[in-house]
Amino acid sequence: QVQVVESGRGLVQAGGSLRLSCAASVSIFHIHVVGWYRQTPGKQRELVASITNGLVTNYQDSVKGRFTISRVNADNTVYLQMTNLQPEDSGEYYCSVLHASGFYWGQGTQVTVSS
Repeated sequence: QVQVVESGRGLVQAGGSLRLSCAASVSIFHIHVVGWYRQTPGKQRELVASITNGLVTNYQDSVKGRFTISRVNADNTVYLQMTNLQPEDSGEYYCSVLHASGFYWGQGTQVTVSS
């Protein structure tokens, strides 16, 4: 069983920045893919950004140029740096981890962007 913990929840004004962190209970080198998803009430969870073990990144079109996903091996952590945040970026953000033992979710962290 892999434990996934997100942090970095916050309330920011439009145009502001926030950084989310995702830490897992296993070595980051043994994780195939880490993804950040966003969910708003009444909607399905959607992929915002992902990074593979080979450091290949992928972004939802709406966040390209504003969000950056990165991995810091020394911290065993994946970060999602979010800049120029807009109200439509608000939601519960979940980190996902694809490991050899399975697929795991974190508990989520709330991001609220006010206009």
